[in-house]
Amino acid sequence: MNARLLTAIKIGEAAKAILLKTHSFPSRGSEEPEDVGQREHVGVEPMLLALSMELALKAWFVFDFDDPKIAKSHDLAKLFDMLRPESREKLDAEFKRSVAPYHPNFLHIDYSIRHILYQHKDAFTDWRYFHEPKSTAFDRGAFEATLEMVLKEFDKRYRSERAEPLWRS
Repeated sequence: MNARLLTAIKIGEAAKAILLKTHSFPSRGSEEPEDVGQREHVGVEPMLLALSMELALKAWFVFDFDDPKIAKSHDLAKLFDMLRPESREKLDAEFKRSVAPYHPNFLHIDYSIRHILYQHKDAFTDWRYFHEPKSTAFDRGAFEATLEMVLKEFDKRYRSERAEPLWRS
């Protein structure tokens, strides 16, 4: 396995780990938690989900370009635009098939993955400072569904198989 693929897989695994961590936070609709530390994670979830999406897109980039030097940007729309056209088309087609019908946006005629990524392009930097006012809301449902789709499609780009030695000592 070459270094490019290993780097991309590691980045993708980190993105999945962050997404799974956000699933462990108490839901907003649950009863009032007893421990102050268990209260709603205002600002933390959008920041972590945006970081996870950033890593997922960077994994695609490394896989696309055989270059472990990842773009140093947190801008999700910019990272998406840096992918190969085939990757952008594949992700957009899957977004329209599996995400858009369940998270429609009636403001856009041709609602695409680019709209979600542009709307949340600076979410990592904006939501890191959760005490500061935000200019836009974070659509967690649509964003999380898009992130899960990007990670699922990335996993389709490779397969792992356990290799046994041809001879045993």
